[in-house]
Amino acid sequence: MRFAAYRDSAGTGLAISRDGAAFRGLRDTDPGFPGHLDTLLAMDGAAFGAACDALSAGAPVELDAVTLLPPVGRPGKIICVGLNYIDHSAESGFKQPDYPTLFGRFTSSLIGHGAPLLRPTVSEQFDYEGELVAIIGRGGRHIPRERALEHVFGYSIFNDGSVRDYQFKAPQWTMGKNFDDTGPFGPVVVTADELPPGAAGLRIETRLNGAVVQSSNTDALVFDVPTLVAIISEAITLEPGDLLVTGTPSGVGAARKPPLWMKPGDVCEVEIERIGVLRNPVADAA
Repeated sequence: MRFAAYRDSAGTGLAISRDGAAFRGLRDTDPGFPGHLDTLLAMDGAAFGAACDALSAGAPVELDAVTLLPPVGRPGKIICVGLNYIDHSAESGFKQPDYPTLFGRFTSSLIGHGAPLLRPTVSEQFDYEGELVAIIGRGGRHIPRERALEHVFGYSIFNDGSVRDYQFKAPQWTMGKNFDDTGPFGPVVVTADELPPGAAGLRIETRLNGAVVQSSNTDALVFDVPTLVAIISEAITLEPGDLLVTGTPSGVGAARKPPLWMKPGDVCEVEIERIGVLRNPVADAA
């Protein structure tokens, strides 16, 4: 299954595609609307199935004709992983860590597919980072690695837009990773059963104005999805709707000579095999 959150002139809604069929869905103003994906993820199996049936009985939704929103609108936690591809650690001048480098994002940074990535007024060092994101469907603490994928609902695409000079003003990266409107997420969530276990073996590619700037495979993750779930849950209780943003491969703009920064008028695309393409124009913040 695939889920897409959207907005049109009549309100916001959630659409579903089953077995490759066209998207159908309901708006939050429609009778029988079961809730947004955040709500569905907290349901038990029977209630979740009924919610999917209700969406499937809704009206057709043309994704190209609506405004797409982040598929999970208010995740409780957005946990990002830095330096999770060996080639990216090397180009960034870091020794490959033997433990995941974690940092947080806030929901105020999230935007959907098609929304403008906003370069902040205080910096021109605006960089792209194409990433796979895992969406938690069943919460837990101290989750063993061999059971970790039972807790993953599905996968999507993230662009960890980074303001590099602010990222490195201090040892912690929080500021440079959390400017408003710098975190594209979407366009859809693909359930885990439609992809290889852990979303392994998928091509990931970032393009800036049509030119390939990052190209790798999720097999190259240093800490794969089940390992991340297990390690993170040693300390943090994972909850339905939490996002694990798994890291970016080499090719970021900061590592190029001269650096390649995103600027107004650019278009950045992140594509992950069997998931889709996340596309966003770049504009200056007001």
